[in-house]
Amino acid sequence: MHQIFWSTQTQLYYTNFIRNLMKNVRLLNSLMAIAIAAFVFSCQQRETNPTNPNAITDEIKDQFRSLGFDPSDIRYIKQSNSITNEVKEGYLLEKDMFITKANFEAMLTSDSKSGVNGEQYRTNNLVQRLPRTIRVVGYTGGSGTISVSVDADNVNDGRASVGALSNRMRTGLQWAINNFNNINTGLNFQLSFSSNTSGADIIVFQEFNGEDGGIAEFPSRGNPGRIVRLFSGMNSYNNNVNEHVATHEIGHTLGLRHTDFFNRTISCGRGGNEGSGSAGAIHIPGTGTTNNASGFDFNSIMLACFSSNSQGEFSAQDRTALEFLY
Repeated sequence: MHQIFWSTQTQLYYTNFIRNLMKNVRLLNSLMAIAIAAFVFSCQQRETNPTNPNAITDEIKDQFRSLGFDPSDIRYIKQSNSITNEVKEGYLLEKDMFITKANFEAMLTSDSKSGVNGEQYRTNNLVQRLPRTIRVVGYTGGSGTISVSVDADNVNDGRASVGALSNRMRTGLQWAINNFNNINTGLNFQLSFSSNTSGADIIVFQEFNGEDGGIAEFPSRGNPGRIVRLFSGMNSYNNNVNEHVATHEIGHTLGLRHTDFFNRTISCGRGGNEGSGSAGAIHIPGTGTTNNASGFDFNSIMLACFSSNSQGEFSAQDRTALEFLY
């Protein structure tokens, strides 16, 4: 066996080396502990932060039910219009009604948010500052897009192509505006056909999707819903049916709901209750109610679905409802 003899200088060198090594080990352990703690905190932060603030929760659905809507097909959407350069986000319900987030919050805080129990929808989302002129532009310019993305499930629905109204749509829109100006309200509608949408209260586009019907926004902050899209499938219908759909969608911009909200089967042949009538509502005097079948208005222009025989005219109860509201 061999023995190793170190000099005093060598022993001192290695003693200092070992001391410095132990200091570095302790420092490395401290840094590792800090890094691990930071990683755990970061993970906890990601876990506690909502992954999608616009998810459709059960609470939101219950709130819409309390307002008299059917949330079964509710979607949260963002839409941007390349023609008007507007970006809006909110909720799409019942196929053709878009309610912005701001409008939804206002409806929840309204004293009139008790739901729907009669023919028309009535809460604080009505056009205000009466009498007033409503400027409507039937768009005649170039094509653009309304991009729609569904944030609730991170699915992008793509871009809806919109553009100028067809001749048949223009005739239907003109007749629809005549309908509203021929009733006794504090609203005076002025229609122009133009590619310039500045200053318009309501802009009516054609959406090139090949479908029937249309979609419109509800009023917001006392103003009428601004965007109406008439689907290009309407070009296969006559002027009276185009008048009907245009009048119906402008009715939504003034805050009207579907007449048969409580049973879409009446006009659509299928479907159920769009909202809970048991929540109570402000019934519009002089119009039919859900609990009075004999008084129900089967001729209302605000029925959920239309037919190829539609004439495009207000019923007596439609006129009563609008004249009461406005």
